[in-house]
Amino acid sequence: MRLGTTLARSLLLAAVAALCGCGTGPAPAPAGGNGLAELRRAIAHAAGEPGHSVRFILPALAEAPKPTVQPTVGLPAHKLVIRPAETKEWGASLADVRAVLVSAAGELWRYFPEREMPPILVEPKGGPITLFQRGPKGEYTVRLDTGKLFWCQYAYQFAHEFCHILCNFRDGDKANKWFEEALCELASIFAIRAMARSWQTNPPYPNWRDFSKALQSYADDLVKKGQLPQGTTLPDWLKQNLPEMSKEPCIRDKNRVVSVALLPLFEKAPEHWEAVLCLNAGDSSGTRSFAVYLADWCAQAPRKHKGFIREIARLLAVELP
Repeated sequence: MRLGTTLARSLLLAAVAALCGCGTGPAPAPAGGNGLAELRRAIAHAAGEPGHSVRFILPALAEAPKPTVQPTVGLPAHKLVIRPAETKEWGASLADVRAVLVSAAGELWRYFPEREMPPILVEPKGGPITLFQRGPKGEYTVRLDTGKLFWCQYAYQFAHEFCHILCNFRDGDKANKWFEEALCELASIFAIRAMARSWQTNPPYPNWRDFSKALQSYADDLVKKGQLPQGTTLPDWLKQNLPEMSKEPCIRDKNRVVSVALLPLFEKAPEHWEAVLCLNAGDSSGTRSFAVYLADWCAQAPRKHKGFIREIARLLAVELP
């Protein structure tokens, strides 16, 4: 499709800015409860950015509906309380922020039917990180590094930190911390792919339905970046990279390679997400080999998850007793 006017080109650039965000710096998403003014600002911003390739066409613009007080996307039946901090630092409607965070967490939370969770307090800046220190009533504090209308980035960062909470993260030996980081990177990819599907039919706001394409594009980009080098097997890749990852667990591009390799297992049998509850249940006071670390996880997990953990071990070429 060829559009000839300056205005049309600007709208196309806005579409790219809204729909093609990836990595840790996605472009603004179309406004939901924020209305047309926010979208116009995004268009004005995108029109001044050179070098964008046109991959999507923005649907015809119409007045955004008034904010919906109660978004249509909810959590599974068991309770999860997510409280975004009441601060202007978000640069977006608090209701919209919560709707995105709830959606991202909900794609994981549904697989933890017996888990109880204290409230999660979420701040827009100072992270991404989940604090070890808990609130007076056991509340978790998650700090992101995002704001405005970067909904894909919200989902990516919050799903990662939420997974740390589900893993019962704790301080201790760092030698195998890279694996938890890989699982949390996996949680981000898994959640965004699931959101892309669910938002097609049940988005937080009706006029966010088309944003499912941006979510899918964002996830596709993460998967693409996490591919093994051509001709390399995962066990061989681990042998080459494990020494560095054992010392520095938060090398995101390396964590992502493991995440993408594990993604088919978790998408085929997502009920086994519940197994991460036991990931840190073993003794972490001393240094353990990765094989012992996985064996401890398998030993602590309920019987229904043991076979799945062994499948992960086989994929990583780790022999468990």
